Amino acid sequence: MTGAPASPLSLDSAGMWQATALLPEQITAAIQRSAASDLGRLERGAPFTSVVVCAMGGSGIAGDVLAALAWPRLSVPVHLVKSYRLPAHVDHRALVFAVSCSGNTEETLSAADDARTRGASVVTVAGPGELARIAERDGSPLVPVPTDIPQPRAALGALAVPLLVVLERVGMFEGAGDLLSHACDELARSRDLLVQPGSTAEQLAARIGRTIPLVHGAPGPTGVAAQRWKTQVNENAKTPAFFSLQPELCHNEVAGWGQHGDVTRQMLTAVMLRYGGEHPRVARRFDLVKHLMTEVVAHVIDVRTDASTDASALFDLALLGDFVSLHLASAEGVDPGPVPVLAELKDQLATSWIP
Repeated sequence: MTGAPASPLSLDSAGMWQATALLPEQITAAIQRSAASDLGRLERGAPFTSVVVCAMGGSGIAGDVLAALAWPRLSVPVHLVKSYRLPAHVDHRALVFAVSCSGNTEETLSAADDARTRGASVVTVAGPGELARIAERDGSPLVPVPTDIPQPRAALGALAVPLLVVLERVGMFEGAGDLLSHACDELARSRDLLVQPGSTAEQLAARIGRTIPLVHGAPGPTGVAAQRWKTQVNENAKTPAFFSLQPELCHNEVAGWGQHGDVTRQMLTAVMLRYGGEHPRVARRFDLVKHLMTEVVAHVIDVRTDASTDASALFDLALLGDFVSLHLASAEGVDPGPVPVLAELKDQLATSWIP
């Protein structure tokens, strides 16, 4: 790997540039760690009727990755729970992942406790904290998250990969390891270009500038990547960003461009994430919406990946967005690591938390 971009330490107190650049290595390590974890009684071929992922924020994207890649492959539904309670259908036939980089996310702790009460099988993916302590106490499967990752949003590989590998090990997602290894090889080549001066990420950040990015994707890889772009810009650059999905946005959002063009032309940049595996009608919709938006936003930017699989496309576009967000932060003299408002919210909530 070539070195991460030079970045004044005063503007990167947590080492976010380096952590972002290490995503391919993080994925490889997560594959190995997940393959070696003790799954206990979760024998291959267990008759699970659903998969549930309980996770929030930077950890929650793990569930979105799983859902996107499982959609064309798994024979049971995947449900994402980004709150305190589980849906009514969750019972002893469900496989539940409790995912938290810190191991102490209160919503995930609550949902995991609910899962255990209902007799579901719980697999924990977490750093040192209460979730890991409970897993060790109960003797339930635990895939540890390394402690040297500066923020949950820099742990995409460490958090998402274990879900896929565990599902392969229990006989529900054949070929997950090979899919991830191939994606990692392609991602490493992309990363080596993204850390160079004048990279695509740097150029995209310059075009976005001080406008607000509105990122469009579609269900599957580009949809997860669009969500990732939005949240990374929020947390790394500390600026607003939004995302929406095709084809749904053609049924509502496009109608919103009929007014206030004088304002939106100054404030918004549309970023459209594309890859070769998108549905032909979705591709047509992207082209039509691009034409419709050209006169009402500052820029419409097509961002395409030539990745060869859906997993490769997802991670490739996500990593690109990560670096775009870091360049946006750098351009404004913003330290991408700390998120004081989130820390303040957690402190305020902690004073009133009732387990």
